[in-house]
Amino acid sequence: MGQGPLKGLRVVEMAGIGPAPFAVTLLSDLGAEILRIDRPGAGPAPGDVTARGRASLALDLKSETDLKTARAAIAAADVLIEGFRPGVMERLDLGPESMLAANPRLIYGRMTGWGQDGPLAPRAGHDLTYIAVTGALNAIGPRGGPPVPPLNLIGDYGGGALYLVMGVLAALHERQSSGRGQVIDAAVVDGVVSMMGLFSWLTGDGVTSMATGEGMLAGALPTYRTYECSDGRHVAVGALEPQFHAELRRRLDLPAEAPAGFDAQSEELAAAFRARPRDHWTVLLEDTDACVAPVLHFAEAPGHPHLAARQSFTELDGRTQPNVAPRLSRTPGRIQGPPVAAGIGGADRLKAWGVA
Repeated sequence: MGQGPLKGLRVVEMAGIGPAPFAVTLLSDLGAEILRIDRPGAGPAPGDVTARGRASLALDLKSETDLKTARAAIAAADVLIEGFRPGVMERLDLGPESMLAANPRLIYGRMTGWGQDGPLAPRAGHDLTYIAVTGALNAIGPRGGPPVPPLNLIGDYGGGALYLVMGVLAALHERQSSGRGQVIDAAVVDGVVSMMGLFSWLTGDGVTSMATGEGMLAGALPTYRTYECSDGRHVAVGALEPQFHAELRRRLDLPAEAPAGFDAQSEELAAAFRARPRDHWTVLLEDTDACVAPVLHFAEAPGHPHLAARQSFTELDGRTQPNVAPRLSRTPGRIQGPPVAAGIGGADRLKAWGVA
């Protein structure tokens, strides 16, 4: 059984890629019991962190016998998570209408890029195309250059997985009073638009631009951008507020009064940081209110003293990976186990759910 605030919560996951499995990992880390339904012969790659903490049941959903098993598992679950294109689950007779009739308390989580309706709902896409239409992608990149893909963090994980988990938890809370389940239509585009609320306000009031690299939080400000050091590595400067900017200038031994104009200020700071290697600036500035941090390669991150002290990373089966987040004081979560191959542990878990 799981450990954490979601202990006892039963979740069926229809295996997929992208935001849906990451959302399920978060639920697992907080104690939920996960049963992933895989295709026969499919399954996660060894070490896939976004597939940890599950049991797997390999089912051929073209087989009526296996389809019946899937229906029984979903009927015994608290939550279903699926990330197929709209209509796929309905064609399998596993759609919301069918499954909520069988299990009226079911929270039916649907994770897509475009949503369950709208002109693009049936079309393929990826994180990059979803965030492209929201206005977020256009703001990210160097001034005068092309927009830069920000990994898949903004769309798949930020606007997708995290909003799906929030929807699941909200629906579970509501179910306590109503006794009824409901459907969650979690679309990456909706989540990213929601996250862009601050910039909708700032651009509407003329405070900042959303042109590529010209926003106040996109690198246009001299005190909120990265600078190259003498060794070719970089530091991140976030000295937005006047007191932090003053501390930065004092630590860099620069005049208290900054030169006029953003270009002149950027050139001044760039020249200062180019004079020394990154780790020199880390020692000098990181433990101050100058708001400067080294830009680490991902392989360096687990060794950073702050992340190491907080145990933000952990080891599982010889692999370094993110630890459970967020942290709860009384009912902390834990990693429920490593990724498993398709079909591992499903039968035993189904028996525990009362499914033959």
